[in-house]
Amino acid sequence: MQKFLSAIFITCLMVAGCVAYKSPERSTWSNYLRGASFTDMTESARTAKKPIFQGSGGKTVSETIEQSAEMEYGDHTQNETAMYIGYMSELETALYDTLRRPGLSVQRAGTDVLVILVRDAIMELNAPEISADGDDNLSMIAKILRKYNATFIEIAGYTDSMRDANAARAFSLDMAERVAVYLTQHGIKTSRMFIVGRGAARPIAAQDEWGRLANRRVEIRISPVR
Repeated sequence: MQKFLSAIFITCLMVAGCVAYKSPERSTWSNYLRGASFTDMTESARTAKKPIFQGSGGKTVSETIEQSAEMEYGDHTQNETAMYIGYMSELETALYDTLRRPGLSVQRAGTDVLVILVRDAIMELNAPEISADGDDNLSMIAKILRKYNATFIEIAGYTDSMRDANAARAFSLDMAERVAVYLTQHGIKTSRMFIVGRGAARPIAAQDEWGRLANRRVEIRISPVR
């Protein structure tokens, strides 16, 4: 009997793992994203959000890392900077080692880490829905973000050049929000999140056939909580 029940349990897990992810109804997104900030992740925005982050149980990098005896001596600012750099370097390495796939890249920007997700690597080709590959990719990102949780996250959507600037912003915000909803469903707190749709701003490639594919993207910028 025990073997029979174990077999059923394993079968259920296998079936659950094969079920395709589908975003919840748009009308419910505000419930998932309550607590997120719909603004750029500027220094002042991070400062304003920090009490909310801490109120939800979040910890700063210095509160997360066990302090060594050496950290008590020398220049306090230099020691803290080294601590942030070390923490974010570990995060960068974890993302880089995990996301070696087409359409995904990991970059360093000072103490921040930037993950670039080309739209076709995370969404269906002809539908505004996260694809099976996107589910896999975002699941791995969520797992790492859960581990390195002393961080703020900016989720920014971008499009290629479009005639209608308002449509471009709406399209880019849809992508950003869709990714944010996915992350909240996979254990990432909205108290860490900044969500923006930047339309066709900041292209990273030419606006030709191939460049347009690269410019349609979601960028996840990760910043240490100080």
